[in-house]
Amino acid sequence: MGFRNFGSLLLIFLILMMIFGTQRLREIGNDLAAAIKSFRKGLQDEVENKEDAKEGSKQ
Repeated sequence: MGFRNFGSLLLIFLILMMIFGTQRLREIGNDLAAAIKSFRKGLQDEVENKEDAKEGSKQ
């Protein structure tokens, strides 16, 4: 069901710009980027916590 060509993606992007406006799309993009960054940081913290727990149990 994926998009087969660049033209269809461009058409959807233009429709979204007409509905939401460029400012709102920019805000959505920034919010999405911040959420992904926070998610990655949380995963990194979780890995570090597990490594610290393993080192603590070995001692």
